Amino acid sequence: MREGKKGSTGASSLKKKEKLKKTKTNQNHNEEDNNTIITKKKNTKKTAKKVQFEKQEKEPLQKKKQQQQQLPTTDSQSESGSESDYEDFSEDDVSEDYELLRQSEDGESESSGEEIHGNHSDSGNDDYHGLEDHSNGSESHQGVEESDSSEDEVALRNTVGDVPLEWYKDEKHIGYDISGQKITIKERQDKLASFLASVDDSKNWRKIYDEYNDEEIELTKEETKLICRLLKGKAPHAEFDPYPDYVDWFKHDDALHPLSNAPEPKRRFIPSTWESKKVVQYVRGIRKGLIKLDEPKEEEQRFYLLWGDDSSAAEQANRLSYIPAPKPKLPGHEESYNPSLEYIPTQEEINSYQLMYDEDSPKFIPKRFTSFRSIPAYENAVKDSFERCMDLYLCPRVRKKRINIDPESLKPKLPSQKDLKPYPATCYLEYKGHKGAVMTISTDASGQWIASGSTDGTVRIWEIESGRCLRIWEIGEAVQYVAWNPVHELPLLAVSVGQDVLILNSGFGNQEDQRKVKELLHVQTPTALDDSDNMASIVSWHQDDKHDGIRLKHFKTVTSVEWHRRGDYLSTVMPAGESRAILMHQLSKKLSHRIPFKLHGLPVSSVFHPTRSVFFISTKKNIRVYDLVKQKLIKKLETGLREVSSVAIHPAGDNLIVGSREGKLCWFDMDLSSKPYRVLKCHPKDITNVAFHRSYPLFASSSDDCTAYVFHGMVYSDLNQNPLIVPLEILRGHKTSNGRGVLDCKFHPRQPWLFTAGADSVIRLYCH
Repeated sequence: MREGKKGSTGASSLKKKEKLKKTKTNQNHNEEDNNTIITKKKNTKKTAKKVQFEKQEKEPLQKKKQQQQQLPTTDSQSESGSESDYEDFSEDDVSEDYELLRQSEDGESESSGEEIHGNHSDSGNDDYHGLEDHSNGSESHQGVEESDSSEDEVALRNTVGDVPLEWYKDEKHIGYDISGQKITIKERQDKLASFLASVDDSKNWRKIYDEYNDEEIELTKEETKLICRLLKGKAPHAEFDPYPDYVDWFKHDDALHPLSNAPEPKRRFIPSTWESKKVVQYVRGIRKGLIKLDEPKEEEQRFYLLWGDDSSAAEQANRLSYIPAPKPKLPGHEESYNPSLEYIPTQEEINSYQLMYDEDSPKFIPKRFTSFRSIPAYENAVKDSFERCMDLYLCPRVRKKRINIDPESLKPKLPSQKDLKPYPATCYLEYKGHKGAVMTISTDASGQWIASGSTDGTVRIWEIESGRCLRIWEIGEAVQYVAWNPVHELPLLAVSVGQDVLILNSGFGNQEDQRKVKELLHVQTPTALDDSDNMASIVSWHQDDKHDGIRLKHFKTVTSVEWHRRGDYLSTVMPAGESRAILMHQLSKKLSHRIPFKLHGLPVSSVFHPTRSVFFISTKKNIRVYDLVKQKLIKKLETGLREVSSVAIHPAGDNLIVGSREGKLCWFDMDLSSKPYRVLKCHPKDITNVAFHRSYPLFASSSDDCTAYVFHGMVYSDLNQNPLIVPLEILRGHKTSNGRGVLDCKFHPRQPWLFTAGADSVIRLYCH
């Protein structure tokens, strides 16, 4: 019985053990089923999103997906979901979905999709959270499945590798797929059809053409957002925080049992005596030379010129500056054995070479041969090599530093001519009537009349606007100079004829002006200037009844006449008069005076200052400036010219221009220096006259080359700013006569007009 009981009890215990094993295995199966349900429920959403992603990229896997039943349901679920779920999945989810998608393509289990769909539809949110909590134990297995490895990406269609596509440009295919089939090139649409298709397609801006696989890829929203973030310099993922909050892991509370609570020792605050002794010991060793510091090792030059001249090695060897010899001139077309016919000289040219000097004659006379066999030996080979060796041995060589400068950078930055208008540019009128060369012209202060003197012995007055000749005086001799009185109320005209100066009444003005003019032009008795040394008279005043004016008789030929700004004084220049070459005449008192200055050289011209009592006297070499009140020399201007021909003063009085017989024009800034501020070489022949405009920043020069140059000359009130000189226009039109061109030029007193008098007996008016 006991044994039977023992047997029954043993059988019952075995049954209990088997039941416990079954229950444990059932529990394990349930747990595994739950875990698979949870993971599949999570992955269904991801696979749905991946399907949508794959549909947009038009992958070939989409055809296989349409054959399955579970994907449309999950697709509908994902489409019914919120857009935020679609936008928030990460790259890890994409890789996991792609892995699950590959498993579903292999047809692993269709029933699992139905099970997932049933569980998802039947279970609520609470059960779903419960399943998630229940599946925490299988995180390690899930982590293995959710990998973001690059091996999970879709393989490329084209398997040619790094072979350039240029090798397939003449073929109808661009490579081979994984099965070895040719990938044919798709037919391209014409530009019009592709343009219309791009206009109709709203997502065309997100499409990219993959030349390697010959397909068109459409970027998703996530990819476009990722690209935008990269272009802005941000992190590619929006979830990444580049500036996380700092977590202080250290506890600042005082510990109950610190390692050491002792105070800081005193030695930490006192300089070490041992260190100071050691430093002194090192210093003494360095000074005595016992301790030698490691000098920096010079790096050996690893590279050198293989074919070039090793000038650095020669300099180190000889300790002298090595200058390589100049290379001989390379042969050209002339040295060819069969040159063109144009290089072969004729017999006449060869005979002319024999009459030339050895320096001027050509060193080599080209000849023509039909073949190489007919070419003789070069007869001067030894001579040329000997001369080359002598040049290398005897001729000194000097190293010249060549500076590469852009020629455009040397040009001054000048303003545009359009900004400097108005200035005379075109011929507007011609005044014809003289039979000889027009030597001089002068404009009235009112700007209505112009007077001219010619070698035909006449003085004419013209109306400027109409060109009509109003009055003619027959003088009988060649007229040298004509000058209007600068005062508008005194319409007088000074004319230089030989040794006489005539002061004529032009007849303009009202009755009161004419009465004043007649009183001034009346001479009672002839008066003369006598020297204190009882010298003969040098000038005398006479009444000229023929021309109804005054005649001043000088003892030498008068070349120029200049009025004072007040109209009562005038100066005359006699170049052959030596010390009495320049005289001043007072019209109201009929008196003449000799200047109280000693002349140095032959005078050319004299000019009054426009605003002050200053007198300019120009000789052939220099210009002297005198103060008439203090009667002393103020400044001497050194022109550096061969011979001065004319002088003009700026209306402000601080600048003047000088013309020369060699075609140079000098600008002097008297506040700056006694030497020219600018020297302009503009005319190839003699400059006959220079002139300033009274109100416009213009000046001009006339020359025997039948041209007149117009310049812009701006003088600033700021003394730190230099005058601005800009060439504007070259006025042409006159013809040469007896080697003479333009003999005189004058500006209009108010308008930017220029008058020129030519040797062709024509006066021209140039307007803007």
